[in-house]
Amino acid sequence: MTYNKKSIEDICVKDKKVLVRCDFNVPQDENLNITDETRILGALPTIKYLKEHGAAVILCSHLGRPKGEFNPKYSLAPVAKRLGELLGCEVKMATDVIGESAHAMAASLKSGEIGMIENVRFHKEEEKNDAAFAKELASMAEIYVNDAFGTAHRAHASTAGVANYLPAVCGFLIQKEISIMGKALSDPKRPFVAVLGGAKVSDKIGVINNLLEKVDTIIIGGAMAYTFIKAQGGSIGTSRCEDDKLEYASEMLKKAADKGVRFLLPVDNLAADHFAADATPVVVDSEHIPENMMGLDIGPKTVALYEEAIRDAGTVVWNGPMGVFEFEAFAGGTRSVAAAVANSNAISIIGGGDSAAAVEQLGFADKMTHISTGGGASLEFLEGLELPGIACLQDK
Repeated sequence: MTYNKKSIEDICVKDKKVLVRCDFNVPQDENLNITDETRILGALPTIKYLKEHGAAVILCSHLGRPKGEFNPKYSLAPVAKRLGELLGCEVKMATDVIGESAHAMAASLKSGEIGMIENVRFHKEEEKNDAAFAKELASMAEIYVNDAFGTAHRAHASTAGVANYLPAVCGFLIQKEISIMGKALSDPKRPFVAVLGGAKVSDKIGVINNLLEKVDTIIIGGAMAYTFIKAQGGSIGTSRCEDDKLEYASEMLKKAADKGVRFLLPVDNLAADHFAADATPVVVDSEHIPENMMGLDIGPKTVALYEEAIRDAGTVVWNGPMGVFEFEAFAGGTRSVAAAVANSNAISIIGGGDSAAAVEQLGFADKMTHISTGGGASLEFLEGLELPGIACLQDK
């Protein structure tokens, strides 16, 4: 995939109707109050730029899973209200997606004004990337801007389909994602260290395979480590393991050895006899976990080993926690890795999802070079897959 895409700075937007795909899929409480506005804040630079450069801005997004039906619970109206407060101007809200209200609002927008259409997933045609639906969305505008990296791995009507009918460029959020992550993958500052955690090897097969071609060191944590340890003949007790991926794990270990890539696995663990927040952690050797115990976090020797590898890195990409981060007794490994990445001099890229949440929660966010806004999209990007929402944009 080419990472050199045109952005809103490469085209004239003055007096143009611009359709912008944002990621406003924000969490809300039972009273529809927004509980985390990170994604709204992330969209502000692109929206402000377009407004200040005289565009008439038509915003669109999905929110939740309304399953192709109009459902007030998933209305974008609260987002439009909050966005207006943050921008200090009115954000006009349509009551539909491609109906009379949306078309009238789009037609009435003057240069420098902002409007929002309703949740694109109120139509089942959105996720099917229906051509007629995409064409109808596109008919309201003259330029398409994708700034929703979190959905860039989906070939939906509003993320990719509309680019068949309008000149398509990226906003600042996607531009930052592809420039920083793209450079890390194509021309990294070395040593290049990848830290991969999480529950399942199967979720990271493509990522490990792709990164083995590019990195100097791979660090493995989380439950997926036990599949690798078992593949090497270790005893892992009742730890989570994907037995159908043991052969794959062995292949990856061999591939790393053949390529001269350091492949670091936990040497000790915090284990417990049951999976619960109140379980008592016991430090055990990774390859000799007692039969009645399960590994739930990396141990102190492993923390030291991983910290050392991260300390000297030129680039670090991190995706996935080192243990059961939601249980305080088993959050230490993730916390230590986050601190090591934050305190290193490396270009540090946090690949969305749980890692991003952990870094935010632990207060290290401002010390990271880049925290990706996309979970699944970040993974597919690291896998080297083509993302439809980026592939559809014009090349520079």
